[in-house]
Amino acid sequence: MGDLKNPMVIWAKGALFLLLGLLSVAIILLRTRDLKVAALLAIAIWSFCRCYYFAFYVIEKYVDTEYRYSGISSLVRYSVGRKRKAAD
Repeated sequence: MGDLKNPMVIWAKGALFLLLGLLSVAIILLRTRDLKVAALLAIAIWSFCRCYYFAFYVIEKYVDTEYRYSGISSLVRYSVGRKRKAAD
């Protein structure tokens, strides 16, 4: 499967991710009706967003400008490889 090139399809994919996230949060909150769960859910979502930003922007722009990630597994392999090099 090739990369997405059509801007409309890319926007639709982003909108579907947003819709899926909002529906998931709404279902969780409707089922629990607990402010602690809502707060923890908000913190978890915010933390994962910051982690994603760190992994795919900060590392590429400030840590290693020559490396390009293709996904989470690529980031894990890169991180493990750097630890091995530092230990040698």
